[in-house]
Parts: sequence; structure tokens; C-alpha cells
Amino acid sequence: MNIPTIKADTRKAAGSRAAARLRRDGKLPGIMYGHKENPLPIVLDRHAVELHVEHGAHLFNIDMDGKTQPCLIKDAQYDHLGAALVHVDLARVDLNERVKVHVPIEYRGTPKGIAEGGVLRQELSDLHIECLVANIPDKVRIDVSHLGLNSVLYTKDLKLDPGITAINDPDSVVATCRPPLAEVDATAVAPVEGAAEPEVIAKGKIEVEGEEGAAEKK
Repeated sequence: MNIPTIKADTRKAAGSRAAARLRRDGKLPGIMYGHKENPLPIVLDRHAVELHVEHGAHLFNIDMDGKTQPCLIKDAQYDHLGAALVHVDLARVDLNERVKVHVPIEYRGTPKGIAEGGVLRQELSDLHIECLVANIPDKVRIDVSHLGLNSVLYTKDLKLDPGITAINDPDSVVATCRPPLAEVDATAVAPVEGAAEPEVIAKGKIEVEGEEGAAEKK
């Protein structure tokens, strides 16, 4: 497994204003903790981290003062647009320990049930797995070509690589191949003359979490 190495420095200034200044300079604030060591605020190159994360990396060698420490991304926080990283929580790990992580699912193949009028529905976008730190895959590839019409693929049916165990409920649905949902005839729901107008409920505002990681206090 090729583990990317990211250089990091100790982050001396804390708080939202200091973090904002770092981001303007292309830096990414974070915190490194675990293995019975004190939490350590750090700063990394944001572009480098984003590049590796976009390619499915979960594990990094954090290089500080010439010493490297394997770390697993435990939490990655993005801005309100969900586009740019604003903070990462990194857990120190040993390459020989087993960890639990969420890994994206890549569906492969065309279900044979589609030829019979079926539609593939992907019920899960990622899978919760347990495996060795050094064996974390960038994604879990699932073949759905065998699914016939009205077939259901459950977690317990998945054939994962040796050493990888699914944590999801064994009976949770991963994908289905079923006939398309019938379209509702618009005339069937036409308003009745004299009926009261429906009440319009305004959409509420969505609260956005703070930018700093849960493990770090101002």
C-alpha cells in the first residue's frame, strides 16, 4: 500500500480567527491525537491533503521535524458549500491494528434485470468496514451484473477481499433491481372545487457546524 506523506508543523495560534488566516494562506488546520499521547494542533498544506482525499486516501504519514507518524483521518470538515476542507482530525495509528472506516462503494456491471425493464437503485453510497490500517481500500467495488428483475442485494451477500469485514447490518439493502415506480396521474390529484387552499410551510434555515474540529477547543 502506498501511503502518501504530508508535511505538518505545530500550530501555535488557536481560535477561529487564526484558523481563517491559515486558510487564506492555503493552509489547513488540524489536530492529531491518540495512542495515549496529548492532542497536538497542527497545520498542513490544504491542497496536498485535498488532492489525496479526493483520490480516496484515508491514511497519511505525517512528517514533522523529519519524523513520520501514520495517521488516519477520523473527521474531515468542509465549508458551507461542501467544497473546501476547513479542518481535519487525525488519529495516530499502528499499521498492524484493525480500524473501522467508511469507504465509498463503486457499483460495477449492468444488472441483467434491466433488460426486463428493471431499474438499478443504489441504496448505499459507502460501506462501513473493518480491516487492517495498511489494507484500507480507496473504495469497495461491487458487481451488480447478476441482479435480475426484483432482485435485492444485501450486505450479507457481498464478497469482500480477505481481511475486510462489513460492519453494516447484514440485512441492510445495498442495491435493488426493480420495475420503475409508476408515475402518478396528475388528474388523480386535481384539487376539488371549493376545497381549502393548502397551507404553505416555509423552509427553515439549516444550521452549519463550526469550522473547528470537535477534539479542539478554542
